[in-house]
Amino acid sequence: MHLRLTIFTLLSVFTGLSAQSTAETLDRGVVALRTGAKEAFVSWRLLAGDPEDAAFHLYRTVGDGESQRVSPAPLTGGTNFLDEHADFSAPVTYRVEPADGSEGPAGASFTLVAESPVQNYLSVPLQTPEGFTPNDASVGDLDGDGQYEMVVHQVGRGHDNSHSGMTTPPVLEAYELDGTLLWRIDLGRNIREGAHYTQFIVYDLDGDGRAEVACKTADGTTDGAGTVIGDPDANYVNEKGYILAGPEYLTVFDGQTGAALTTVDYDPPRHPDTERPTTEQLDELWGDGYGNRMDRFLAGVAYLDGEHPSLIMARGYYTRTVVAAYDFGGGALVKKWTFDSSDGNPENAPYAGQGNHSLSVADVDDDGKQEIIYGAMVLDDDGTGLHTTGFGHGDALHVSDLDPTRPGLEIFDIQERFDDAGAHFRDARTGEILWKKPSVKAGEDGEGPGRGLSANIDPRYPGNEQWVRGANIEGLFSAKGELISEHKPPSCNFAVWWDGDLLRELLTGNTITKWDWESETVDTLLLAEGATSNNGTKATPALSADLFGDWREEVILRSENNQELRIYTTTIPTEHRLVTLMQNPVYRVAIAWQNVAYNQPPHPDFFIGEEMDRRSRR
Repeated sequence: MHLRLTIFTLLSVFTGLSAQSTAETLDRGVVALRTGAKEAFVSWRLLAGDPEDAAFHLYRTVGDGESQRVSPAPLTGGTNFLDEHADFSAPVTYRVEPADGSEGPAGASFTLVAESPVQNYLSVPLQTPEGFTPNDASVGDLDGDGQYEMVVHQVGRGHDNSHSGMTTPPVLEAYELDGTLLWRIDLGRNIREGAHYTQFIVYDLDGDGRAEVACKTADGTTDGAGTVIGDPDANYVNEKGYILAGPEYLTVFDGQTGAALTTVDYDPPRHPDTERPTTEQLDELWGDGYGNRMDRFLAGVAYLDGEHPSLIMARGYYTRTVVAAYDFGGGALVKKWTFDSSDGNPENAPYAGQGNHSLSVADVDDDGKQEIIYGAMVLDDDGTGLHTTGFGHGDALHVSDLDPTRPGLEIFDIQERFDDAGAHFRDARTGEILWKKPSVKAGEDGEGPGRGLSANIDPRYPGNEQWVRGANIEGLFSAKGELISEHKPPSCNFAVWWDGDLLRELLTGNTITKWDWESETVDTLLLAEGATSNNGTKATPALSADLFGDWREEVILRSENNQELRIYTTTIPTEHRLVTLMQNPVYRVAIAWQNVAYNQPPHPDFFIGEEMDRRSRR
């Protein structure tokens, strides 16, 4: 069973990559954590380029002593090992090598300092500015060495678009995983702080092996080299704290230095004809005149041609929806296309008002090119509408092979309203509604479903299970839409692969739990004491992703004193073997867009579960 899964997993990843993009070049990603007095858990990546029958040896070196092999036989199962005979009186280095004697990638060793503490996280010290709090984070290989660095959004005082009030300038910082500060970008007072304003993308946009950072900028933005973009003295903040006038820019920064590489006018603009639109002009175009619906931004990365990443920048989803795609190469940003639901094209008009507080990216029509799933609508790779449901705005969105018994990908989406489609499950290619659940208002409060989650948590039913928080959508639903339990997990937030099986666990705040489908209760697997989540009641991590080690995911939380980020990684052995999720094209771009607006968990474009087989993968 597990050998069949292993071989097929490798073949599937190769197939997906050849159809869409070249896998990110990563090192072996070895990580080790002390788990007891003489015990350490070691984990490493299986890469897309590894042979199907790859086997490994694990070596341990204590201090200046001789290297000793600790794996009694070649390791052919899960890419992890529990060393039960370690000596921590001196630094301990673990090294992984291919059992066939071939030369493997870099990053094949990890050193634990002498008397390392027993803990299941790595600490990344921060230089958090006074009065700020580390918030959302992203990762990219900023220097081209095959290892990830982190870009952290530091937040002072922010406001939601619906609220007036002054904010502090957003700050982006880049760190090595040892805490070395690489650069700091101050976006300046003409970029408002808040979850809906500051979308930043970390990705290798030009294919040179080093990730760039892209985001909206304005007069007064100071890059990582100290250079100011535009007019440093300009101040377009009105008396209510909104920024409704002045030039808007889109800047790509060098990931290693933070220096601005190129800056262009931001598209989509506030208004097509003027930098200083009137209240009446904004109201006519966006549905209000004070900047609420207008300044709802989303961003992402998509392989629109199947080979090269394009930068996606978007504005609006309650009413007008505008999405622009850019290519970056040779130091220049070139616009590829723009979609505008209000451009007068009658075919685009039904796409207005369909966006979520997030987006997703996947190849939904199996043509080797990725599409943009923008809530209740989907844009094709060429910037034309592929389908729209007309169900309107929602808060949560999940795209993957949610039902492996049927061909193609599926979308699970919720709508922030009360009607017969409070939650729905649809075909990602055609938009065909496979099932939907009504949302019902109770009393005077509420706007409709607030959260929805899709994850494989019950092995008795094929595919993912779905559940919703709010609007009286009660119970747990199978991929076919059948009610399988009147009870549902109390957590309806993030999902994470954490323990040793192929089911997914649940993450909210600083806690990971596992759904017990027999007792219909949850068991706590991780309570991250001394760490906390972000974004208030959203209770989301700084980032959740398969950052290193085997295919299971890491969770990044900030410490309660805001002076470090803690990267929690599982120390539970597993026999299951999968290629690192970061080399799956859909999962990788999901990590790039995870920080956008209301953060959502990432999914690959294939189903993970005991019933994995060729029908569940493309």
